[in-house]
Amino acid sequence: MVDVPPAAGSPALPFTPDERADYRSIRDSQARDYEIQERHMARHRQATPDLYLRLLAGLATPHLGFPIDRLDHSLQTATRALRDGRDELYVFAALFHDVGDAIAPANHPEAGAAMLRPYVTDDLYWMVRHHGSFQGYYYWHFLGRDRDAREKYRGHRLFGFTAEFCELYDQAAFDRDYRSLSLADFEPLVRQVMSRPRNFVPD
Repeated sequence: MVDVPPAAGSPALPFTPDERADYRSIRDSQARDYEIQERHMARHRQATPDLYLRLLAGLATPHLGFPIDRLDHSLQTATRALRDGRDELYVFAALFHDVGDAIAPANHPEAGAAMLRPYVTDDLYWMVRHHGSFQGYYYWHFLGRDRDAREKYRGHRLFGFTAEFCELYDQAAFDRDYRSLSLADFEPLVRQVMSRPRNFVPD
């Protein structure tokens, strides 16, 4: 599947579900083919928030032995950030910071950051991409791993930013008694943020 940015000045033709491009190789494609594909992709992108929300909801099970399940952890992280006055992109990143765990547990920070990259700032992308090493400061020594792994980023301009996220929100969000907002409460924010992608990432 080839995704392209919306073509400037493209005619607003009606969407036809059965309409398809005609080429057999991209080398042979024509501009009309991409007008067809873009009409399909526009509808596909409109459904993307539903996909993200389903992936996040899927973190409710299994609990994997954590004090609260991973959906509750995500909701608590985002609720704490929201109640602290963080802006909507920060809250969005906090909500989805572990969403990569639904599809790539072995490298969930990298996978989740890639999913969020079109919608968040470069700083928030970096924070989510590297939060695993920063979160490890609190517990990796119990697993025989280096709790100071985050030190390789010491001196990076976002070291403090990411350390603060883990200290204030991520590591603190395992409290069974904390009253978080629900996923439904966050849905309008999710749809608002995802309605205006900030970055087109082609590779």
